Amino acid sequence: MDSDGLFPLADTAALRTAPPPPADGAFTPPGPDSPLAVRMRPASLDELIGQDHLLAPGAPLRQLVTGTTPMSVILWGPPGSGKTTIAHLVATATDRRFVAMSALSAGVKDVRAVIDTARRQRRSGGAQTVLFIDEVHRFSKTQQDSLLAAVEDRTVTLLAATTENPYFSVISPLLSRCVLLTLQPLTEDAVRTLLRRAVADERGLAGSVRLATEAEDHLVRLAGGDVRKALTALEAAASSAAAQSRPEIDVATAEQAVDVAALRYDRDGDAHYDVVSAFIKSMRGSDVDAALHYLARMLVAGEDARFIARRMVIFASEDVGMADPTALSVATAAAHAVEYVGLPEAQLTLAHAVIHLATAPKSNSATAAIGKAMADVRAGRGGPVPRHLRDGHYSGAKGLGHGLGYRYPHDDPRGVVAQQYVPDELVGVDYYEPRDLGAERAVAERLGKLRRAVRGEGRVNGGAADGRASGASEVTA
Repeated sequence: MDSDGLFPLADTAALRTAPPPPADGAFTPPGPDSPLAVRMRPASLDELIGQDHLLAPGAPLRQLVTGTTPMSVILWGPPGSGKTTIAHLVATATDRRFVAMSALSAGVKDVRAVIDTARRQRRSGGAQTVLFIDEVHRFSKTQQDSLLAAVEDRTVTLLAATTENPYFSVISPLLSRCVLLTLQPLTEDAVRTLLRRAVADERGLAGSVRLATEAEDHLVRLAGGDVRKALTALEAAASSAAAQSRPEIDVATAEQAVDVAALRYDRDGDAHYDVVSAFIKSMRGSDVDAALHYLARMLVAGEDARFIARRMVIFASEDVGMADPTALSVATAAAHAVEYVGLPEAQLTLAHAVIHLATAPKSNSATAAIGKAMADVRAGRGGPVPRHLRDGHYSGAKGLGHGLGYRYPHDDPRGVVAQQYVPDELVGVDYYEPRDLGAERAVAERLGKLRRAVRGEGRVNGGAADGRASGASEVTA
């Protein structure tokens, strides 16, 4: 089992055979005193559990491990999803020279030294070099630039791992030279299976202790899809049980070992939906303290922080809306921070956003407006787009009358002109009904003037001499 959570089937022969010493720059083989997660690493790609979408025959991941095609790959996924496991498999699967380095400690000089050695070996007919760079997002632009030529001409096959979105953290030229493989957090069923195997496997706990069902549930919840976390907690709990001469790890022992209380929070059951529902309703009801309680409850129970952030982005438009337009920016920034920073630090940003959303004035006018508009569309109300609004840029469009008569609002000093935008059937229909709350109060005042100006209401004899709506005079720039 590697630190990223992909699990091998039992292979007791591996325990009886001393591993060869590592090549220069390669991984050190696990020993009997290595962490449980390290001892349980897989011996082959077929022994992995998880990332099924990447394991199909002929898939890039299989080609990478077997060396069928010397393609460079960037592995993107959260902690515990399998990135380091795949690197270990690549290191041992073929006779390729394998060099591992971490962006936390390596620099341009180190990268160039590997590339120079790889180039000399290539020219002399030696083995191909695979360069594994962990945490590649921590490399500066200059450090990433130093890889480009060697990746381009395949002097080295790059295998890079990152927990950050590579579209933001990896320079475009390097990204374009690599295949991007996205790894997902392991499912609860997969984590549960891996825990059970670690208990029974000779490389793991070898059946020396039993794992009670409630304790197992607690470890699965705690992991949140990160098997490294689950196995580390299991190892700590097993040590605690052994110290107390207990043959079984119960939930109390598991709690004590990892210092996190077990919560009744089944991510697929009623408690999950109850807590999420209470979280949303507390923010809607402006009870900031209750909202923070339910946020903490989800975080401690191991809920996916991205799920929480997504619900907050939805809430910002559904329940706060135009009463505080900045709420959506805050929620969206929090969602980005979850991806960019990750837990545990991102819990601060989530709390920041929850406080903003819960204390903001509330309006569901945007929700109601799109609901009414979609109901009309589904009912068949609408009709053709007015001719003056149609695209008039292609050949023959003017002959059809498309775009003729369109009035450009920016030509008016007020930025608003009298003009029909909706289909004929919907003239005069109001979907958006602003509330007299927060920032939406000012929107409500301006909206009436805008509607009168656009619809030309209040004009004498059908319109002013210059074609402007008299209502436009009410609209300030």
